[in-house]
Amino acid sequence: MNIQVRYYSRGGNTKKLADVIAKATDCKAEQIPVPIDGNADILFLGASVYWGGISPEVKSYIKALDKNRIGKVVVFSTSALAERAFDQIQKMLQDKGINVDNRNFYCHGEFTALHKGRPNQNDLEAAKQFARKITERK
Repeated sequence: MNIQVRYYSRGGNTKKLADVIAKATDCKAEQIPVPIDGNADILFLGASVYWGGISPEVKSYIKALDKNRIGKVVVFSTSALAERAFDQIQKMLQDKGINVDNRNFYCHGEFTALHKGRPNQNDLEAAKQFARKITERK
């Protein structure tokens, strides 16, 4: 199974999740805009919510994805506030005809005085278990 991890992280919160997910799935986390290498059975795509929306970098990356090279996308995200990136990313991907897993991972990320130390060890362990569950063979 070809599993790939791509992410965009301004403050490092989403990068922490990407690194844990990559390690749990035995692959390498790459920053956006690194393209997909070959065909990906599963693409873990990480982003954050900034001022109520996903970043232009993530939007551009999604627009450039080739639906014929991706089995499905699994979204993971962070934010300082309660809003998740999942709904926005899911809609963009589905509009392109790309399959999106309904399971997604979210945790708070540290931003100035909010959520100090997040993602923390509990968040990282939960992300690792999430990735393993997504990729387990039945």
